[in-house]
Amino acid sequence: MSTQLDVSGVVEARKSREETLATTAGAGRQAWVPATLLAVLVALPAVQVFDGFNYVLHLGLYALMYIAMSSSWNILGGYTGYISLGHNVFFCIGGYFSGMILAYTGISTLITAPFAGLVASLVGFGIGFITLRMRGPTFIISSIALLMVARILFDNWNFVGGANGVTLPQLTIDVQWAKIPYYYAMLFIAAAAVYCSFRIKHSKFGLHLRAISQDEVKAESAGINTRFYKMLAFAISAFFVGMAGAVWGEYITYIRPSIFLIILIAANMVLMSILGGKGTVAGPIVGTVLLIAFNEFFVATLGSSEINIFATGLVMIVALLYFPNGIVGTLAQKKKLPRFLDWD
Repeated sequence: MSTQLDVSGVVEARKSREETLATTAGAGRQAWVPATLLAVLVALPAVQVFDGFNYVLHLGLYALMYIAMSSSWNILGGYTGYISLGHNVFFCIGGYFSGMILAYTGISTLITAPFAGLVASLVGFGIGFITLRMRGPTFIISSIALLMVARILFDNWNFVGGANGVTLPQLTIDVQWAKIPYYYAMLFIAAAAVYCSFRIKHSKFGLHLRAISQDEVKAESAGINTRFYKMLAFAISAFFVGMAGAVWGEYITYIRPSIFLIILIAANMVLMSILGGKGTVAGPIVGTVLLIAFNEFFVATLGSSEINIFATGLVMIVALLYFPNGIVGTLAQKKKLPRFLDWD
């Protein structure tokens, strides 16, 4: 009975906070921030009118891909509290599903990406049925094992080219504009992933996920079907990662296990979410932008070497020493979070 009262108290507190925000002048500004950011991103390909900005568009596309994937990972790792280091398996599934259709039928991944996401989601639901029986470090190890098993499978699967992979056909448009269709596709995926994260955070489903993260045993005793909700969170987080993989495969014009199934990709999703603040809506976006910015700066100044990796890692350590709950999470906890970052 007391658990039910505690849960209802949380719901009432959330409603009270939202009503307070709705009556303040700053509440409207929060809605304008993501809308303005989206408008800027929509207009970004206009730089292609000028020569020498091709890399800017590539960097934007790359950042949007990781915003989509880190925001998706945040649904499982941030809201539910299950840290997965094998999420790039779904990145690979999406890339290979749409890539093989493109290679054999010529149908662009821009069309098949939603179906790739659905396949990744179904696989995620099935994998979650098995792996989400475990908790804590055991689940993390099982996610790494999943990545290793997938790498061995795709390296030896002749139908999909084995370790050599498959070369994909390119769009027959001028090279100056070739990146734009993929940029807008990735922008759509990123925007959908962030919006989905926001809606989940403000739903009863999200409340159940956070209850699981805080204390799974108490959540079960309160009548929450923890196993089903965890599997559903796993499937939703796999969906957008699979879509991103589908678009990325055609964008780089080939699919290969060594591109998709390296632990660095999964580690980036985790680090971006933790740096920005896992369990928050804006956190993965902030973490993605900062991590990519740090990496680009150190590559430009120190070169693409171990020194660059060391410098990026050092900045991460320093940042997390001062922001233990991530930048957005720590600032919110100290009540110093700027209004334009308060998307929760």
